[in-house]
Amino acid sequence: MSTIEQVVLLDDEGSPVGTARKADVHSTETVLHLAFSCYLFNDVGELLLTRRSLGKMTWPGVWTNSFCGHPGPGERPETAVERRANEELGATLQGVRVVLPDFRYRAVDASGIVENEVCPVYLARLDGAVRPRPAEVADWAWVSPQDLVRAVERTPFVFSPWMVLQMPQLVERASEHFGDPR
Repeated sequence: MSTIEQVVLLDDEGSPVGTARKADVHSTETVLHLAFSCYLFNDVGELLLTRRSLGKMTWPGVWTNSFCGHPGPGERPETAVERRANEELGATLQGVRVVLPDFRYRAVDASGIVENEVCPVYLARLDGAVRPRPAEVADWAWVSPQDLVRAVERTPFVFSPWMVLQMPQLVERASEHFGDPR
C-alpha cells in the first residue's frame, strides 16, 4: 500500500496553515508550502550535483543541488532530509545541518508551473555510496564547490533557479565549504 505524499501549506509569514497532496500543490498557481534543499559532500570535499530527471514536473533535465524534498505533516525537517536522500539517491547521510534556515523563493518554469516555497537549505556528508533513482536523477557528478560557484555565476540558465539564488548566500554562510571562488 503506497501513501499519498502530503506537503505543509504556509501563510505569508511562513506558519503552517494546513496540508495538501503534493500532486495537487504544484500548478500555475502554487500556494506557499514548506520544502528543503540539500547539498551533499563526499569525504574529499566534493559536492554532488544532480541533473533532474526528464520526467520531473518542474525544471526537467536541469542541473541542481544534490536533492530536494518536502517535509510531511509533523515530520522533523532533518528526518525529511534523511528520508529524501534515501528515496532519491539511495544515500545515507551524516552531519545534517541547516545553513540557510529562512531561504524562500518563487519561480516559474517554462511550462508555467510555479515553485513557491519556504525552503531551508541543508548541508550533509555522504555516508557510503549513492545509487540515484532514474525517475528522480538523469545524471550526476561530484564537483568542486568553488568550480560550481563559478559555473553558476557564468551560466545561471543551466541550473535550477533555487540553486542560482542559494549560491551567493551559501558562499557567505558556508565559506568553509564553498570558499571564495574568485
